Amino acid sequence: MQGRLHPASYKDMDLCSSSKGAVEMEPDAPVYVGKEDDIKKSQRITTKVNDREVVIFYHEGKFYAMDACCYHAGGPLRLGEIEDINGQPCIICPWHKYKITLETGEGLYQAINPMEPSPTPRWRSKGVKQRIHKVTIDNGNVYVSPPDLSVSLASDYYADKCKNNGDFTMEK
Repeated sequence: MQGRLHPASYKDMDLCSSSKGAVEMEPDAPVYVGKEDDIKKSQRITTKVNDREVVIFYHEGKFYAMDACCYHAGGPLRLGEIEDINGQPCIICPWHKYKITLETGEGLYQAINPMEPSPTPRWRSKGVKQRIHKVTIDNGNVYVSPPDLSVSLASDYYADKCKNNGDFTMEK
């Protein structure tokens, strides 16, 4: 049985390599996705983590990673704007303006209580809809851990559809 690699050994390996003779990684081992400074400069990148399309954001000093296709209809989250909603950074899907927290993957919506005398819209959570991924920084290298797929999330449907060609394309 092969053990986990020590994080210090990641920086000297091409973890995305699939060539023969490459070090076999455990399925849940973090995957190298880029240099910290490069991702900070670009603010976001899209990459594959164990055959799953993932978008990595750098926003206000913190790294976030989530499935690249929106849970609602497969929209390309890499093209969305980041906005602060109720004190939480959220990606806004460019297709239908769905709001997703970067930290937890929760879908947010505004609702009113019609029983209030002057109903005021308030932000509410739909629960976790978008799969997020753990980001680790080690010696200037950025790694994303593959997701725990033991619990199904809404974004898994489009993650599977986006595997082969990046963005989900609506069939006519």
